[in-house]
Amino acid sequence: MMRQLDIPFEEQLTPFEPGSNWTAFRAFSPSGLVPCLEDGERVVWESLAIVEYLAERHAGIWPTDDEARAWARCAGSEMHAGFSPLRSLCPMNCGVRVRLHAIPDALAHNLARLDELWQQGLERFGGPFLAGETFTAVDAFFAPVAFRVQSFGLELGAPSMAYVERLLALPAMQQWYQAALDEPWREAGHEAEVQESGTVIEDLRRLS
Repeated sequence: MMRQLDIPFEEQLTPFEPGSNWTAFRAFSPSGLVPCLEDGERVVWESLAIVEYLAERHAGIWPTDDEARAWARCAGSEMHAGFSPLRSLCPMNCGVRVRLHAIPDALAHNLARLDELWQQGLERFGGPFLAGETFTAVDAFFAPVAFRVQSFGLELGAPSMAYVERLLALPAMQQWYQAALDEPWREAGHEAEVQESGTVIEDLRRLS
């Protein structure tokens, strides 16, 4: 979101370690989790809190229209707090293409709700983004889902698939994708999660 909206920041990349990341991540994040935003001496953790913190300081984070803003906050919060089967069965990995072993009912329900939610936003507010003409925080919350759709070959309705392609084509998303492909390390736990869900049919990441 910050890249797409040209909000200046400096990224500090801390790779996942084998086993627990708690000690390493606690050095900068109170929860021991990422993302975490440092603004001077102030530390803001959790993605939803970071979004709201930025919205108090920068225009364009949420839609200016009251109705669109209320809907966008609900949809963004739903993604932030939910879709557990999608997260667990389709773990975030930009560089692989995976054929799922199966689509369990829980994942199917998530995909149906995702399709419903996206099409509702696109139709209600006119697109091309979920809450109207411009990219806002609600699109940022679903940006990782666009990568999951691509990586795991997930199928949604035509308007939703067009929205996925729209997100993937954004300059900030292209930068994120290329950076992911260029990462030289692998984390065994995350690799195992992918193998449990499906068969890797293509790996586009650079060799470690």
